[in-house]
Amino acid sequence: MSHKYKVRQLVRITHPNFSDKRATTSGIYEVTRLMPADQTGEVSYRIRSSGFGERAVRESEITAQV
Repeated sequence: MSHKYKVRQLVRITHPNFSDKRATTSGIYEVTRLMPADQTGEVSYRIRSSGFGERAVRESEITAQV
């Protein structure tokens, strides 16, 4: 499976978990690294936001920032 998003692209988490302290108020993150596919074949990304550090997400968890 190829990556849908590119490094430095802005994305949003599609269904943020409101108890997640890593979620930003704006919900906008920047893709910092493309990760390989997991056991299910879905690719992952490292994303970051200002002041909240980095986190890993699956491609199905994010959408492009419009």
